[in-house]
Amino acid sequence: MWKPNQPGNVPTSTPEPIRPSTPATGYEPAAVRTPASSTPAAAAGEQATIGKSLVVKGEVSGSESLFIDGKVEGAINLPGNRVTVGRNGQVAANISAREIVVLGKVRGNCQASDRVEIRSEGSLTGDVIAARISIEDGAFFKGGIDIRKPGQEGKGPAIVEKTEPVAAEA
Repeated sequence: MWKPNQPGNVPTSTPEPIRPSTPATGYEPAAVRTPASSTPAAAAGEQATIGKSLVVKGEVSGSESLFIDGKVEGAINLPGNRVTVGRNGQVAANISAREIVVLGKVRGNCQASDRVEIRSEGSLTGDVIAARISIEDGAFFKGGIDIRKPGQEGKGPAIVEKTEPVAAEA
């Protein structure tokens, strides 16, 4: 048994491997996935989150993307950014953004300068105005669709289609 107080007893161990140096702060940032976009907030990877247990009543506006997993009632205005309604998200609001992705439930009109995407587990009840729309099999949609080319915001509708719920079962 090795006793630290006796001279001549030096423990034998394998040398510690050489490790790469870390920044002086001791903080090493994780890789950040940033979508290719001209928006400063999106390029920086900034995204705010409304968690499962949060309830927001009123107007939400800002200059960064938003992920909603809780409840929002009122209006959401994030021009130039993405609004994602998570699987647990419940939104009773009109949404205005560059891109809107629905995985949860939305009751309200959606206006996107780029696209609206309703995923298979998503539900949207309200009118959609966007340049592009994607509705996956199994998604629920009830409302009108107004497809507008970029820069056509103030003009009349290019294509208007009233639809019935899309409830495709895969």
